[in-house]
Amino acid sequence: MTTAHPTIAQYQLKLAHINDTHSHFDANRVQFTLLHQQKELTLYTHTGGYARIAKQLKNAKAEALSKQQAFLFLHAGDSFQGTLYFNEFKGKANSDLLNMLKPDAMVLGNHEIDAGNAPVLDFLNDIQFPLLAGNMDLSQESLNKAARLSGHKNLLDYDPDTETAKVLLKPLGDKQLAIIGISLDQMAEIAGPDEDINFINAIETTRRTVKRLKSRGIDHIIVLSHLGLEQDRQLADQVADIGVIVGGHSHTLQGDFSALGLSNMPYGERVNDTAILHAGKYAETLGLADIIFDEKGKVVSLNGGNYFMLDQQFILQSSSEVSPEDYTKVRHELQSHPFILFDEEDIDVQQRISQKYRPSLEAMNNKILGFVPKNLVHTRLPSKALPHGSEIAPWVSRSMYQETLELGIEIDFALHNAGGVRQSLDKGDVSLAEVLGRVLPFDIPLVAYEIQGVYLFQLLESAINGATNNSVIGTGAGSFPYTYGLKYFYDGTQQLGQRIIKLEILRLSNGVNTWLDVDPNAFYKGVSSSYTASGKEGYHPILQAKWCKDIEGLSLPQAFSRFISKVQTLDETLEPQVHYTSHHLSPA
Repeated sequence: MTTAHPTIAQYQLKLAHINDTHSHFDANRVQFTLLHQQKELTLYTHTGGYARIAKQLKNAKAEALSKQQAFLFLHAGDSFQGTLYFNEFKGKANSDLLNMLKPDAMVLGNHEIDAGNAPVLDFLNDIQFPLLAGNMDLSQESLNKAARLSGHKNLLDYDPDTETAKVLLKPLGDKQLAIIGISLDQMAEIAGPDEDINFINAIETTRRTVKRLKSRGIDHIIVLSHLGLEQDRQLADQVADIGVIVGGHSHTLQGDFSALGLSNMPYGERVNDTAILHAGKYAETLGLADIIFDEKGKVVSLNGGNYFMLDQQFILQSSSEVSPEDYTKVRHELQSHPFILFDEEDIDVQQRISQKYRPSLEAMNNKILGFVPKNLVHTRLPSKALPHGSEIAPWVSRSMYQETLELGIEIDFALHNAGGVRQSLDKGDVSLAEVLGRVLPFDIPLVAYEIQGVYLFQLLESAINGATNNSVIGTGAGSFPYTYGLKYFYDGTQQLGQRIIKLEILRLSNGVNTWLDVDPNAFYKGVSSSYTASGKEGYHPILQAKWCKDIEGLSLPQAFSRFISKVQTLDETLEPQVHYTSHHLSPA
């Protein structure tokens, strides 16, 4: 006779999670690389989107009910920005479609508060689920402001009296499950919160909140985090008694997808007995975990993964001929992969998208700006495969430089941060929708400024140090700088303050481009986005500029759109202007 374990069975949870969806309501184009008989095959198809996620959520919820599991669906932040849907409808489509997905909670991401409190308030007024921001302190918020967040019924913020996060409680067997929402405490550095809002230290707030919950006999604790994987690891290492961290911000795809040419990292990696879950980006995947807690809230079992939700049809390409056998083999591989589902859709969600929101975007999809003869890959940081980093970001810098000059504004260089570019640019026609909706979705104004050479050395090093966490606590890889007309050489193995070992400026002399050393005492004119020029994410030396002025009528996506419309094709080979040596020395 089998002995029952009612205590363990009592604390079963099926957890669904997404993060960094960034208004990607439609299925996203995705590229895989597979090997078949020593032949490398590139596969193109589509995955995810809200209608497919909605269908899989219904399936998961039904399965949980049949197995007597509790069910929870969480969004780990950054629903805003990212596509034409957000450009056109701001947060209205996001709140509407998220309401249809019915999350139990969402944590505040940095992109929710890019434009201050007002869009957050609109979102709070529309959503039918709680927004968690447990370290957002609203106690100093002005009583007279129009977009006041304090006291909103849908917001669980920081409680200054107890110095803890307000928490969401859910039933779990005969216990209560607490969900703590924690956002980046560097929010003022990377987003645009109102000045009367403070973000309290994430780790300390979580530690105090967990301690308070434990003192009340609440042992089952989930942190819904928008900190990024590295800070989630720090949180798990430094704060005991967290069962699960459900995270976002770093766009981390957990799971073994090496057979598809993608990442291979543990799903639900453990740090200090805490399981950490991330689900990629752009609604491409849905995380599903079957979790068993013991009576004290420790995770004793976690099984699951991130699931792609693919089209039935796909395109295969190779440097050699693709045979019918290749298609058959690849189809079998996809169908047998444990973390690939196919394109079941929720009809109601799909109709809402296609009837209410998509028609406004069709005109932009039909406006072709130019042609890209090969894929231009975007990566925030240089890598072994891409030693000079992103292939598209330098073109964006070039467009900023060129279009500013064409307005009659004298400049020497262009500089912007990697996070301003959101996606790679695929081979083929480039539409206005592609630029505004995917590659450069943030309509950020451009500014011109004049700055002394010594501060160029400082800001480049500071931004790179922050992007790579090299001797400083950074805010993410998005701060990595890309340039045009300014060539830098960074050696991360050198001492702080000495890592830009060479810096050159482009000069046109007798019709010939020449690179000259930057003089620390001389002044140079640059163009950047207003976000970069605000000094955030390690760019604070730029605040030493002699002057800074808006470029009227020119934003980051406008510059690129105008540029590609004029040149028609990006077929030139740009000289690398980023030369990077990592602080991680290669083994001998």
